[in-house]
Amino acid sequence: MRPVPSPRGPPAPPALPLVLLCVLAAGRPGSAGGHPPAFTFTSLPVQEEMLAKYSNISLESHNISLTEHSDVPVEKNIILQRPSNIELTCQFTTSGDVYSVNVTWKKGDELLENNYLINATGSILYTRYTFTIINSEQMGSYSCFFQEEKEQRGTFTFKVPELHGKNKPLITYVGDSTVLICKCEECFPLNWTWYSSNESVQVPLDVQMKDKYVISGKHANETRLKIMHLSEEDQGSYWCHAIFQLGESEDHVELVVLSYLVPLKPFLAIAAEVVLLVTIILLCEMYFQKKQRPEDGKEFEQIEQLKSDDSNGIENNASRHRKNESGSQ
Repeated sequence: MRPVPSPRGPPAPPALPLVLLCVLAAGRPGSAGGHPPAFTFTSLPVQEEMLAKYSNISLESHNISLTEHSDVPVEKNIILQRPSNIELTCQFTTSGDVYSVNVTWKKGDELLENNYLINATGSILYTRYTFTIINSEQMGSYSCFFQEEKEQRGTFTFKVPELHGKNKPLITYVGDSTVLICKCEECFPLNWTWYSSNESVQVPLDVQMKDKYVISGKHANETRLKIMHLSEEDQGSYWCHAIFQLGESEDHVELVVLSYLVPLKPFLAIAAEVVLLVTIILLCEMYFQKKQRPEDGKEFEQIEQLKSDDSNGIENNASRHRKNESGSQ
């Protein structure tokens, strides 16, 4: 870490004219009010050399603002797919003395010693880091740190474009064909590759099997994988892999292959439940009917007995009537 210095440029080469040394000396803070005047960023020789070497590369400028009251680090994600000159600026506002604040830059956990400048205007402290990203090793996170009573951090994270497949599983059936799609927004990969995933192992698809796989794409920012004559063995994860100048990115699509009996299983289960319910009802009816038959037989015998008794009573009455008539004669 280093405190905010008095306004200074890079170390002067031995051949600097005396006039330039006087100008640099005149730029040092005065004693009025105890605070140095505002000053502007000064280009370092390494920056000028870098910009001249990569002058045909586009410039990316990004900013982060922090205050002494910030509770959490401020982070900014930057999508980058081709080599670029990078200019990162952090702004820190404090109520204390800006010249007592220590300023550092890091790439990941590695301390950066060069290529950054410090500037103060009033209660605002600025620091700028300039560099060039030309390969994947230079991607990652770059952080500025302001150390006062409490350390404040701002982080710029450089990533290649993210790919977007299908979030939900793609469901199809045995014997059908399906198309898996991967794409990214406003990006132009150098190459696309498809893999199938067997647990934790990714296996490149055999694109020579023209009757099974066809890879195509309507636009440079998308790729399509057509799988024909699907079987249950084709079920699983399919990964699309994109290669950019500054790194690689991938995403996956989950494929589910069902047999045609699978959709019928709920209906078959319902039908089985209905058949079981009807069978139970019929058995109950048969049981109650069988239980009621002896009672019906007893009622029938009782009725027949009553009829028999009635007929016997009538015959007895008739015979008595005839005896009475013969006696009276």
